Amino acid sequence: MKSISLLGSGWLGLALNSHFQKQSFRVKASTRTLSRFSQLKEAGATAYLVDVENQPEDIQEFLDCDVLIVNITSKIISSYTQLITNIEASTIRRVLFVSSTSIYQNTNGEVKESDGLENQNSPLYQIERQFMNSPHFQTTVVRMAGLIGPARHPGQFFKNNKPIEHPDISVNLIHQVDCVNIISQIIEQNVWGEVFNACAGTHPTKRNFYGQAKQCLDLPPPNFVESTVAEYKIVSNQKVRRVLEYKFIYDDLEILMSPSEQSAFEV
Repeated sequence: MKSISLLGSGWLGLALNSHFQKQSFRVKASTRTLSRFSQLKEAGATAYLVDVENQPEDIQEFLDCDVLIVNITSKIISSYTQLITNIEASTIRRVLFVSSTSIYQNTNGEVKESDGLENQNSPLYQIERQFMNSPHFQTTVVRMAGLIGPARHPGQFFKNNKPIEHPDISVNLIHQVDCVNIISQIIEQNVWGEVFNACAGTHPTKRNFYGQAKQCLDLPPPNFVESTVAEYKIVSNQKVRRVLEYKFIYDDLEILMSPSEQSAFEV
């Protein structure tokens, strides 16, 4: 039985825990608060208290696993430097780092992993490099687009008539199911030392997408702020399709916003 440690057990982490439990993995999951231990135990994971910004002296028991998935929001570079030192002292040889497509510069066009269009001053980019450059383990980076799915219906993103700026630029989003499946396929296929974008294949405008999203929930139309087109990017998912031969479950975001697909957002 393989083992996975999840550094970060929030919305995506809990979904990963559920998936890998069904795949008969032993799962360890970290949290920064003792109050969440019971939730993690009820979910079948072994719970650990780990705060990457204030790491305990010994986290080797948590790091005793076949694969470590790093899925946290911290962007403090020094904290990751310490984490990598701890990983290098462990038996781990495979790390999957969950990053973000926000790392790319706005090009007013498509961005691919091989284009070199990352903002190299971004703390997230520098953290990615730290993981990728370690000679002691292999890392695959998954750059996630905006996350949607159960309890994250896009029709709820702009509440209380909150304005939506630049309505005519394209969205880059991905459903939780595809996030989990892509991570699972990387591990199952043993694909390491790579960088992948994880994003749905269609990119409707904010105007069309959030307009449909509000309609699905019978909410008032969005409050669009009319303006000139801002800088944007369109995130390509061709590499994950090609290398992993991955077939997206929710590839067409406009179909996802049809009434017949709303079960995709049920908890």
